[in-house]
Amino acid sequence: MNPDTAVSNPPQAEEPRVRIFDTTLRDGEQAPGFALDRHAKLRIAQSLEALGVDVLEAGFPQASDEDFSAVREIARQLRQTTVCALARCQSGDIERAAQALDGARRGRIHLFLSTSPLHREHKLGMSRAQVLDTAVAAVARARGLCHEVEFSAEDALRTEPEFLAEVFAAVAAAGAGTLNAPDTVGYATPAEVATLFGYLRERVPAEDVVFSAHCHDDLGLAVANSLAAVGAGARQVECTINGIGERAGNAALEEVVMALRVRAPYYGVGTRIDTRRLHAASQLLSTLTRQPVPRNKAIVGANAFAHESGIHQHGVLRHRGTYEIMRPQDVGVADVPLVLGRHSGRHALRQRLAALGHATDEATLDALFERFKALTARRSEIHDEDLAALALGLDPDAQGPWSIAQLHSASHLGSASASVRLAHEDGRMAAEAAIGEGPVEAMLRAIERATGCPLELTDFQLRAIGEGGDAEGEARLTARHEGRVWHGSAASNDIVEATALAVLSIVNRIAREAAARRAAPAPQGAIA
Repeated sequence: MNPDTAVSNPPQAEEPRVRIFDTTLRDGEQAPGFALDRHAKLRIAQSLEALGVDVLEAGFPQASDEDFSAVREIARQLRQTTVCALARCQSGDIERAAQALDGARRGRIHLFLSTSPLHREHKLGMSRAQVLDTAVAAVARARGLCHEVEFSAEDALRTEPEFLAEVFAAVAAAGAGTLNAPDTVGYATPAEVATLFGYLRERVPAEDVVFSAHCHDDLGLAVANSLAAVGAGARQVECTINGIGERAGNAALEEVVMALRVRAPYYGVGTRIDTRRLHAASQLLSTLTRQPVPRNKAIVGANAFAHESGIHQHGVLRHRGTYEIMRPQDVGVADVPLVLGRHSGRHALRQRLAALGHATDEATLDALFERFKALTARRSEIHDEDLAALALGLDPDAQGPWSIAQLHSASHLGSASASVRLAHEDGRMAAEAAIGEGPVEAMLRAIERATGCPLELTDFQLRAIGEGGDAEGEARLTARHEGRVWHGSAASNDIVEATALAVLSIVNRIAREAAARRAAPAPQGAIA
């Protein structure tokens, strides 16, 4: 398969289409650590509408006044996407959902009720007949208050298939246009999902309903189960950006969409999603929830289009289709440079050095490759600034010229201050202070002033090394200086000190490279 032609064009409008129902702001936001305020929810909702989701589940209005207000504001702002509100099969929930959706261009009430024997006995204390009557009454009530109604049979995959079909047929007759059979606890396998959806499509007489899949990832099968449902005739998939959600999460929207796109000849269906916006949507959610995307996350992770193996790199340099089934640009990622590490070979090193402006002859490349391999034995990641240092004859791990003589930081209500005193190897001392919204920004600004080296912080991560009160904190920074990206990291028992050391490592690298360029006007690529 040639990725340059296989996935570069979106599905044609006349192709059968799968609706993408995004529940990032409802099911996803229920997960611990992912709470969002109303402003953040609106930003994500607008991003999802631009992405092209068909239905956006904005929240559960009966859960809280904050949820109600968020759903109402989103419903009034979005003009292309159907806005959905969740409700139990209770009159209070239904009316509250309808109120929140008032003003929506198109609104949907999403009703849910457990149907499995386990839930009927231990959660609801209801018989089959009671569940059936409650579901039908709720759908009829909601249908009179909203443009459209969806009904979800909670724990559907552990429900008796004949009873599930009976419930679906009854609620469809009462006005439900979408019938959702969720794998609520992530228990099912793809074969079981496909069998159930095939059975339901045969047994539920309504021809104009849409069958929907909502799969959880407890066994790591959410995306596979969702695709199995599509293969069996489901025409709506409920999913979330980055796969966030209760427990292990939901089916990841970006994975479902790209699977349908890359394997379009196999599935024969498309979506409305503008896949070029997937990466931006993922990054926005990560920023607003302060939850990083795992590096190995499919489609949107930092390593999704990265190649370190020398064999893979050689193949990709000859033809990207050798090891890529889709292009990074198709999901909104700029062309990803080859990742250089201990498994990389000479071909990749030559290509990256040339891209950085360092042309090399064979003898120079041989010497550089030896130094590069020695560096990879000490480092897990090699960045462009490391390669530039090697090409200029510098040691990327060298210290100085600046070192910390003294530092101090303090936090106040809504702001922070920091002061630093730095020593230069030539004997100079520099002291500066600054304020910022937090101690990281304040420390960055103080070091900028002291060294005269402006930095634009683009990424900051802090993680604990070890456990307990004496654990160290590692600060990892990415910053931009004069159009180039630089990386720094440092560890300390004091997180402010770790941050300062990481910032200073970037400043020192910039200073050492500038000094080397001034002192060595020889052609680039020469070894000092």
